[in-house]
Amino acid sequence: MAEALLAIDNLTKRFGGVVASDRISLSLTRGELHAIIGPNGAGKTTLIGQLTGEIAPDTGSIRFEGRDITALAAHRRSAIGLARSFQITSLFVDFTALDNVALAVQAHAGHSFRFWRNARADSALREPARAALAGVGLAERATVLVADLSHGERRQLEIAMALATRPRMLLLDEPMAGMGPEESARLVETLRRLKGSLTILLIEHDMDAVFALADCISVLVYGRIVASGEPSAIRADPVVRQAYLGEGEGAA
Repeated sequence: MAEALLAIDNLTKRFGGVVASDRISLSLTRGELHAIIGPNGAGKTTLIGQLTGEIAPDTGSIRFEGRDITALAAHRRSAIGLARSFQITSLFVDFTALDNVALAVQAHAGHSFRFWRNARADSALREPARAALAGVGLAERATVLVADLSHGERRQLEIAMALATRPRMLLLDEPMAGMGPEESARLVETLRRLKGSLTILLIEHDMDAVFALADCISVLVYGRIVASGEPSAIRADPVVRQAYLGEGEGAA
């Protein structure tokens, strides 16, 4: 069996009487794109928050490359290779796409944000930034102000900023939210190019994108994984069908 890059064991989180994560166990191998799907309120974002260190689990453990990171601070998880697509939540709209990614490189290296001029002149920052933009298909938009980018391009830029930190694993929480069909299709192609070069955990409501990209899909309902397997098996699983039918048309 391939070595697990990320191993989650019996992860549990309660908010009052609500069990947001109910003994979740999951493992991701290196280079895998694993999708988590489920209706609204299933606990998907809570799970991501626990993986990034923003939310502390009540019980259970998280191991990354064999290391127990359950109690590790969020910034330390980023330093060892876990990146979330919107860890840097505010894009600088009056700066170019390249400036934004260069600043992400600078921040990850531990340099001060006061040195704007350095981020614009230092090739050690600019070259990784250009490579990250190329990786998400934005190379030709490098000099465009963020204010002039489309919504889809901004989401691609957020992914580029995460990639600029050279992660081993990328956590994506609904990256296609708010996108039209053409923008979604472009992002699917971007993620397809990234597949295999790093491990990706994808939370997404767009089922066409999920089934086009995922190596494995896990279904989360009321905080519990009710099914996990290859896309063809998940598509045919009667428990999955029942869970979605029970939630109505918009549940997927």
